Amino acid sequence: MSHATQKIVPNIWFNHDAEEAGAFYADALPWTTSEITYRYPAEAPDRQQDLVGTPLTIDVTIDGYILTLINGGPAFRPTPALSFMLGFDARKFDDDSDAMHAQFDKTWAKLAEGGRILMDVGEYPFSPRYGWVEDRYGVSWQLLVVGAESQSGPFVVPELMFSGAVQNRAREAAEFYASVFSDSKVGFLAEYPEQTGPATPGSVMFGEVKLSGGWLAIMDSAVEQDEPFTPAVSLEVSCADQAEIDRLWDALSAVPEAEQCGWLVDKFGVSWQIVPENMGDLLQREGAYAAMMPMKKIIIADL
Repeated sequence: MSHATQKIVPNIWFNHDAEEAGAFYADALPWTTSEITYRYPAEAPDRQQDLVGTPLTIDVTIDGYILTLINGGPAFRPTPALSFMLGFDARKFDDDSDAMHAQFDKTWAKLAEGGRILMDVGEYPFSPRYGWVEDRYGVSWQLLVVGAESQSGPFVVPELMFSGAVQNRAREAAEFYASVFSDSKVGFLAEYPEQTGPATPGSVMFGEVKLSGGWLAIMDSAVEQDEPFTPAVSLEVSCADQAEIDRLWDALSAVPEAEQCGWLVDKFGVSWQIVPENMGDLLQREGAYAAMMPMKKIIIADL
């Protein structure tokens, strides 16, 4: 559970099939591995006793980018509000365009099997080849071919889509997040030039914000929909000490009743986990897991 090289790690909630999903992603996505990182401990509460010894978290590493899968249960299911963009760039395939397109096709076919196509593969104004698919577990992926004229970037970038109650607040969110996290800035923003569905002129058609050295994409929805952010996909932040936990908690938490076990919900509905960077080591202490369960904000000294 040590994520020393990645400050913010997306966590995805699964209905007791996270280990299976990890193997699925390792097969479907290029440059991907899956590893069990923590198991339910013997001191788990009564409601989790039947899970003792089974995987609790699985780290899926995609071209160096970590996603954590949580073997949680049926409480939450992902929505397209938080998806993952996969940028297929021929430069990552030794400039072999055929190999790049073959991998795109393989990944698309595997993710779409048993899933739901939200936008079919085709040419779009922003990409020569693009598609949006929700896989069999409900996780949304946007696959796009990066043009040769575009700057090379990371293969995986999470994207927040603002719709419903938070429609047209993508810019506000980007500026807010950049003010909260160190080593952060608002990057490129492309605006809607005119009213496009619920998206007002000047709202964000596509944008990027750098948070603690990693990139997050943002957009305002161009179609009427209410796809809320949910705890099914949360953003876990590894903190150096209690002072950093306290600062981020105070800045982000906007829904007191959602505070639990280091989890919070911000004013846009996005779920965050604010945790010590050595959380994995702390949970090895006798009684630490049981001590954490009733906490709201994590208090390191009490673990």
